[in-house]
Amino acid sequence: MSRSASRRSGAVDPFIVMDVMAAAAEKEAAGDTVIHLEVGQPSTPAPKEALIAAHAALDSDRIGYVAALGLPALRERIARHYRDTYGCEVSPERVIVTTGSSGGFPLAFLASFDAGDRVALAAPGYPAYRNILAALDLEAVDLPTSAADRFQPTVEALEKAGPIVGLIVASPSNPTGTMVTRRELAAIAEWCERRGVRLISDEIYHGIVYEGEAVSAAEVSEQAIVVNSFSKYFSMTGWRVGWLVVPPELVRPIERLSQNFFISVPTLSQHAAIAAFDCRDELDGHVRRYRANRDLLLAGLPAAGLDRLTPAQGAFYLYADISHLTNDSRDFCKRMLQEAGVATTPGVDFDRLRGAGTLRISFAGSTPEMEEAVRRLKAWRMK
Repeated sequence: MSRSASRRSGAVDPFIVMDVMAAAAEKEAAGDTVIHLEVGQPSTPAPKEALIAAHAALDSDRIGYVAALGLPALRERIARHYRDTYGCEVSPERVIVTTGSSGGFPLAFLASFDAGDRVALAAPGYPAYRNILAALDLEAVDLPTSAADRFQPTVEALEKAGPIVGLIVASPSNPTGTMVTRRELAAIAEWCERRGVRLISDEIYHGIVYEGEAVSAAEVSEQAIVVNSFSKYFSMTGWRVGWLVVPPELVRPIERLSQNFFISVPTLSQHAAIAAFDCRDELDGHVRRYRANRDLLLAGLPAAGLDRLTPAQGAFYLYADISHLTNDSRDFCKRMLQEAGVATTPGVDFDRLRGAGTLRISFAGSTPEMEEAVRRLKAWRMK
């Protein structure tokens, strides 16, 4: 008699966007073309200087194991990034290099929480937060949000959440692209510190900002954990390298976890990441394209019936309210893919209660792809 999968694994929901990607790939394999608005991934490669640094490392470095906390040169460069970008001092000793932000979240959760603890997060929000929490026997507490509060958690919502030991904030957010202000983040951080609640700030879309200011939790709290990555602004998704900024007392616990889980982050990726910080002109060019894509979609999608859109202050997503068109976002997105050849992500991936009436649109691709998506969706909706 074979043993079944663990109860823990059964508690983890699928990451629906990956299912959409698989369906889109199947359609492409059949000879059809698909416009990919489902993938939260830059369409550009790693910046040129990062590639040059990687080639140089291949020629000169053994590319073996390195310290679990990361290459000292990369940790020091990340610390300098906080001084240059945010005007705050972060000791390199508080920086931990991770296998992307995806590797950082389990480390942060395991170091901060015990099984059964309740951790709050905004709904809609990135589904992997909830799924990782479930895999670790932690309880995700949804904080319902609305356009009125830019789909971000508020102190008022936290007061109604019941007993919690953690809070995840994402600014700019996936899937809405909205941000918290400096005043709001400071108030949230103060609320957390007074109650012994660990604030975890997901900042992986910092650098991709169109309106307002992206504030780091490192600026307002030394007790917060900051999560960031080279995947989005730095256009290095497949290199799988990110980082944490943590309070001093968590460095050694996270180091022990990282030693056992990962040994070390890919060495080649770390060499490339050091150089990526010096590629601002190239990377800011990508942000200008994202802005043009956002503006194009905001102007064109209403004619396709998608006229209830978040304005997106940052990141590369529009969150669309489609409750006037359907009460089944999964079926709506499936039909959009099959009939129009446009892939988007159903809102149920981000909001378990209200996601049946929403979808997420990624504008990380090329501007001609956005133009073609608008053309296809207009034609589809007119049928």
